[in-house]
Amino acid sequence: MHENPTRRLIAPLARGLRRCAAWHRGKARQLAGRQDGAAAVEFAIVMAPFLALVFAIMESAIVFFAGQTLETAVADSARLIMTGQAQTGGFNQAKFKDEACKRIFALFNCSTGMYVDVRTYNTFSSISSALPIDANGNLVNNFTYSPGGPGDIVVVRLMYQWPVYVSLLGLNLSDMAGGKRLLVATAAFRNEPY
Repeated sequence: MHENPTRRLIAPLARGLRRCAAWHRGKARQLAGRQDGAAAVEFAIVMAPFLALVFAIMESAIVFFAGQTLETAVADSARLIMTGQAQTGGFNQAKFKDEACKRIFALFNCSTGMYVDVRTYNTFSSISSALPIDANGNLVNNFTYSPGGPGDIVVVRLMYQWPVYVSLLGLNLSDMAGGKRLLVATAAFRNEPY
């Protein structure tokens, strides 16, 4: 009986393929049982939400710090009006803004982003605390400069449109169009008799 020459060539090749497949199955089982990269995979899964949370906390802290800086600046600069220095010095809105900006350091772009609103009222109960934002989230710039005279009730507001970069999980600090938050610092007082 004749042996098929093709079979003689294929038989060793088939045995080699079976050995190779068995070797790969063994290696696959070996790899499946290993725990070497588990920590790296777990870290990769947790890293993105962790970093997002860290950046959100950092941005919230910076916005809070900027608001406190603005509050300090309005308290300091409002004293110029309360004591009559602004009125006797012939301050207008631009000059008062310059004085307020001297009290704010590198955190703000005072020349383009700072807004000043100084209004005189008859009573403390008539003071309006509404934000100057329209229904579309844009700033309504109807600000005035009326520092009043001795004994007048005055409200000084400094406003700044702060850019918000991180918003996640439904927490968004922006309250304006364009992803900005309006920081408002207010001082209400009665002018001293100067």
